[in-house]
Amino acid sequence: MNYAGIDIGSRTTELALVDDTTTVVLALQTDTGFDPMAGVRKLLEGVEYDAVLATGYGRGLFEIAFDAPTVTEIKALARGVRELFPGVPAVLDIGGQDSKAISLFENGRVKKFEMNDRCAAGTGKFLEVMAKTLGYQIEEFGDEALQAKNEIDISSMCTVFAESEVISLVAKGADRGEIAHGLHVSAMRRALGMVSRVSDGADLVFAGGVAKNACMRALLEKHLSRKVLVPNDPQTVCALGAALLARESVIGASL
Repeated sequence: MNYAGIDIGSRTTELALVDDTTTVVLALQTDTGFDPMAGVRKLLEGVEYDAVLATGYGRGLFEIAFDAPTVTEIKALARGVRELFPGVPAVLDIGGQDSKAISLFENGRVKKFEMNDRCAAGTGKFLEVMAKTLGYQIEEFGDEALQAKNEIDISSMCTVFAESEVISLVAKGADRGEIAHGLHVSAMRRALGMVSRVSDGADLVFAGGVAKNACMRALLEKHLSRKVLVPNDPQTVCALGAALLARESVIGASL
């Protein structure tokens, strides 16, 4: 039997398919776009599954369109992390438009969490806007920021105000790479505050699209003074967790 997990995020949608041994047999991604369910149908086309569970921003739409159950991002993320990094007690997930910090009990259950979903500050969208303002591709933004020899302090965390501050710094002749580094430091500080409020100094799993950013990874490890573990595919952790929970719901129902 196969079990599908769908994570419908604000920017991208991921599918993870696991079998009875919890092995991932398929992982796919598409842009969420203006019609999230069209993206979901595209991902599921030709995929055979015996149970499905959705999570993420669009899970309410999924529940209506597919008449199928859903689960919160917090539960799905915690389950995915427990599968990939058993025993690691803390998780930071920075996605397109929200951030989540979670602490876990030894059995992987959620102990405490904090979520920033009302403002894009420090999220992937924030970094994307700043990269564009500085003339970088988002894929190179983190690597370029790491090369900076000095740090420029960016006082604004609001995306709109920070963009104005960046434009002003560029007009004054500030080094582009140093501005980029300062923006990453600002985003890191916001994430650091969330993590510190839910977790102590134990190792941390860093998931979500922003976990691909080399500068964010380096800054978090430096300032947290703890090991930061990044999954091979950090954007599919929630989808994986949803798939595993779908499997467990079927197994539990059959007992």
